[in-house]
Amino acid sequence: MRIQGRETPDADAPWDEIVPGLWMGGHVYRDAAGVRARAVVAAEFDLVLSLYRRDGHGPDVGVVQHCVEVPDGPLVPEQIEAVCGLADTAAEAVRDGRRVLVRCHSGYNRSGLVIVQTLVNLGYSTEDAIFLVRYRRSKWALNNPLFVDYLTSGLDVARLLTGLGALDG
Repeated sequence: MRIQGRETPDADAPWDEIVPGLWMGGHVYRDAAGVRARAVVAAEFDLVLSLYRRDGHGPDVGVVQHCVEVPDGPLVPEQIEAVCGLADTAAEAVRDGRRVLVRCHSGYNRSGLVIVQTLVNLGYSTEDAIFLVRYRRSKWALNNPLFVDYLTSGLDVARLLTGLGALDG
């Protein structure tokens, strides 16, 4: 599920390197002719973390992939916990010198959420991590203000607060 109505253009590349070894991308992008194209992963990466799944987009057999589908909208505590787990996995892989791709549909929000938390786990401040994602991927990255709120509050705090909201129902 994606939040509609943001009028964001497709990214100019299937994926972009945010810091050495850590890449952010999507399942679609705009090619050099300006035409929407499929971003298909082969064996460019050692680890692919997908927050959105579409058949025919790779990776090749033998490439480790973890898929955790989450919406591009409000998350429940279990989804935030899954995002934290993916960020831990990505940070460990980057520390080990592996090439990691984190991807979602457009490569802006869900992947940005995991990438920023990965960078925080690697020692970056949240503000610097958000800046890097927007600078290296796209100014459209993290255009979901709720995800930015989750990150600036801290994902552990966001998980607790979303859990409290569930108690109201």
